[in-house]
Amino acid sequence: MARWENGAGVLYGAEGGIPLEIAASYRARARGLLGRDGIDGALLLTPASGVHTFRMRFAIDVAYLNRDLTVLAVRTMRPGRLGLPRPRARHVLEAEAGAMARWGVRPGLRLGVEVSG
Repeated sequence: MARWENGAGVLYGAEGGIPLEIAASYRARARGLLGRDGIDGALLLTPASGVHTFRMRFAIDVAYLNRDLTVLAVRTMRPGRLGLPRPRARHVLEAEAGAMARWGVRPGLRLGVEVSG
């Protein structure tokens, strides 16, 4: 996808279709999951190479993705942490802690996104 826009979609490549929110604008990426008590599905931050969990209410799983949506690394972050930028990461996928393991998201897996429109 050449140009990402804020919106909804579906994440493929792991377990079935996973509901996805896309945060492509600066404002949407800055807000991310702040102020929420949870998320049904996942949030794709693009472009992004690192995240933080300051002022978050729950622990999250973070998957760092390269330009073609291949998973580079998966980490679980508790609230109040700073994740350092990951070299070669162009997108970050966030979900509630434990979700990535349930979905089978692991390094080397190539994901796909279908944008709802």
